[in-house]
Amino acid sequence: MDRTIIHMDLDTFFVSCERLLNSQLNGKPILVGGTGSRGVVSAASYEARTFGAHSGMPMKMACQLCPEAIVIKGNADTYTKFSKDVTDILKERVPILEKASIDEFYADLSGMDRFFGIYRYASELRQKIVAETGLPISFGLSVNKTVSKVATNEAKPNNQRMIDRGCEKAFLGPLSVKKIPMIGDHTFRRLCNLGLKNIWQLQEMPLEMMESVFGKNGITMWKRANGIDNRPIIEYHDRKSISNERTFGKDTTDIQKLRTSILAMAENLAYLLRKGNKVTSCITVKIRYSDFNTYTKQLHIAYTAADHVLMPKVLELFEKLYDKRLLIRLVGVRFSDLTGGNCQLNLFEATQKSVQLYQAMDHIRNRFGSRMVMRASTFGAKTIGAYTNPFNGEPPIVLAHRTQ
Repeated sequence: MDRTIIHMDLDTFFVSCERLLNSQLNGKPILVGGTGSRGVVSAASYEARTFGAHSGMPMKMACQLCPEAIVIKGNADTYTKFSKDVTDILKERVPILEKASIDEFYADLSGMDRFFGIYRYASELRQKIVAETGLPISFGLSVNKTVSKVATNEAKPNNQRMIDRGCEKAFLGPLSVKKIPMIGDHTFRRLCNLGLKNIWQLQEMPLEMMESVFGKNGITMWKRANGIDNRPIIEYHDRKSISNERTFGKDTTDIQKLRTSILAMAENLAYLLRKGNKVTSCITVKIRYSDFNTYTKQLHIAYTAADHVLMPKVLELFEKLYDKRLLIRLVGVRFSDLTGGNCQLNLFEATQKSVQLYQAMDHIRNRFGSRMVMRASTFGAKTIGAYTNPFNGEPPIVLAHRTQ
């Protein structure tokens, strides 16, 4: 059966979410991302992009390029909610859905032309997403992932494009080689040094020569330039890990700050596990030093989502990993090997009182924000994936933490 793959991408997703919440942002240059001295742009509106600002750029540089830009720190919980709304619409209406990222989707519509006009169906699906969520979204439709993704990028903003079967090479040919999704800045420069600036030039290169220069990646690049991509759609499933990181504004050896930050991340991630009815059996702690060398240490435990089990284990890993002689740039925590279930706490260690305590704590967090209740050992940490405080500065409730 001939394949038909659709790629859908929510346009400037974080910016679009912020504009839904505040219509006064419409038409203005917006930058979403970290607001500190080391902050990075997560999303830039098209108005900001005309000044040269783009995602992945240091926020300080983006503000220099576009001094009129409105800078928004952003809220991961808000974006996750909007993403889930779109995901739910798609899951109900396509046979196989792959969620490539929070704002990007692939779906296999192969065979649906027996019952629908696929392009018409895709158009109606896009219109439904726009109407029900208010979010602009673009799509590309073709025989495979690569061509569909490139078509989406060519269709933006808030538009659609179909590449007829057999027209893949002709569509790709005039475009820059950088349009091929796997080609980053470094590979692009290497290709330019070889005189390969447009995809049609890459299409005409002997496959053997591409392999000799770039190895296996050369074969993949040549195939994708020629519109060949047999990668399957990987059906969307719930995530298998959850993580958080903090980059410090200034490299530090302040042990109190480091411990507080790592424990705050562990506490917040444990809450998110319970909220999602998940438990974890694998903890990973990461440290990046000022010389950018990065180290991790991992520990397998019995399934749990309890703070009093996870936080000491996280601290234990950190202490084993930490080299006191070196400045630290970043710390991170990841919980993986997740599974669902109603057994949210380790039943061998939980008591009725501890279960009731967690239920009470999570009830307050669900209503008022994830940092409205915290242990004393994490008090003072910068916001770690927290919800907006609805009380405009009302201090959070602090639980005294006692080591058992």
